[in-house]
Amino acid sequence: MRLLLDQNLPHRLAAPLQTGFPRSAHVRECGLERAADSQVWMFARDRGFAIISRDDDFYQRCVLLGHPPKVVWLRLGNGSTSRVLSAIRAAAPEIERFGADPEQSMLIVTPEGSLRC
Repeated sequence: MRLLLDQNLPHRLAAPLQTGFPRSAHVRECGLERAADSQVWMFARDRGFAIISRDDDFYQRCVLLGHPPKVVWLRLGNGSTSRVLSAIRAAAPEIERFGADPEQSMLIVTPEGSLRC
């Protein structure tokens, strides 16, 4: 599963995520640093990315439009880059199962666990 990291996530996360999620990228690397959510959505949809974000904008878009693209919503609160990376790595098996499930549109990752919708 390829992840497209939203602007609200540190661009430094893209490199360490290559191990578990090859060919993932940050919006900054894709020329979408200042793009509207609709442009990020279409980019992800057209290129086979799942969007990973900390804000609820893509959650709302996913509820309205379904998938693709799939959305991973990180509900982690404030924290360091290493904390976010640890949470994503801990959820990696669930993110992979979510990516393989053709019925699911959204995965919500919280400190307590994950929920697929």
